[in-house]
Amino acid sequence: MKWTAALLVLAASPMLALAEPTLKVGDPAPKLETGKWIQGGPVKQFSKDKAYIVEFWATWCGPCKVSIPHLNETYLKYKDKGLVVIGQDCWERDDDLVAPFVKNMGEKMTYCVALDDKTSEKKGAMSKTWMEAAERNGIPSAFLVDKKGQIAWIGHPLQLKESIIEDVLAGNFDVAKAAEQYGEEQKNEAKLQTIWGDLSRAMQKKDWDAAEAKLASAEKLLPEDGRNSLDMPRFNILVGKKDFAEAYKLATRISEAHKENAMTQNELAWRIATDEAITERDLKLAETIARRGVTASKSKDPAILDTLARVCFMQDKKDEAIKLQQAAVEQAEGDMKKELQKTLESYKSGKLPQSE
Repeated sequence: MKWTAALLVLAASPMLALAEPTLKVGDPAPKLETGKWIQGGPVKQFSKDKAYIVEFWATWCGPCKVSIPHLNETYLKYKDKGLVVIGQDCWERDDDLVAPFVKNMGEKMTYCVALDDKTSEKKGAMSKTWMEAAERNGIPSAFLVDKKGQIAWIGHPLQLKESIIEDVLAGNFDVAKAAEQYGEEQKNEAKLQTIWGDLSRAMQKKDWDAAEAKLASAEKLLPEDGRNSLDMPRFNILVGKKDFAEAYKLATRISEAHKENAMTQNELAWRIATDEAITERDLKLAETIARRGVTASKSKDPAILDTLARVCFMQDKKDEAIKLQQAAVEQAEGDMKKELQKTLESYKSGKLPQSE
């Protein structure tokens, strides 16, 4: 099943805080209370000659799969300069899935990985003392700990700038200033949560003018480098208004700006190809975007191959669609493999299956 573009935005960015967090930037980092170490480690405590990224993730989290390779690149770049990366599994539905997941990631996930400690805390000790304390309600979420054991930064791992890591490693990072800035951001997030609620209601009512006004309000509260998070909601509004020309211009800009983000490419292509609200489909654009997704994923994501196959079939490229779908089936497992096989059979019989 494909996620909607709206859900992608929510999943890719941690959900907004609902209450005043008790763990903030500038606070001492909580102690490490991990469970079993799946890879590397064990890291029992913070060392004064090291900086740490503690990233919370889970095997079922799509956006986590996008951020893991990036985090690994960061680890490889700075590990010899004193950076330790801990992939802290959390909110896992089945802990037995973690080790196979890490093994399958291979060279894309070479840093330390630990399960959460659930012996005395059902949700996990790390989940409680870090995520819950910081009011982080979505994953992936990362915490950067400096050489003094203080929280220097909290946020989505893809938003962590290398300049911050370098300053922390060099001992030049102004934690007090960062703490003040984080406090202001938390206040803005409370305001943003209200705006998101109003935006959602406006879109449900198809009041596009009101929705655009709410987006404008949100843009004023977001830092400049965070405003691209509004691109997908803006695309949704343009589709709702039936302004497909502008929607496709925006889709093109989003795709070109995120060529390495396979999930973003896939969601855009799938949306253009299947959304019933879109009555004027630009399948050539959908194909361009879908191919970027395949390239970004190195042809190793069955869901993305499935998207490109569908777009090709819709353009009467039956042979290529069957070839792509066959590759998707071969890579998939479990229920997903069964569903992709059904789609393959439909293509072979010359029928376009209903999209989910």
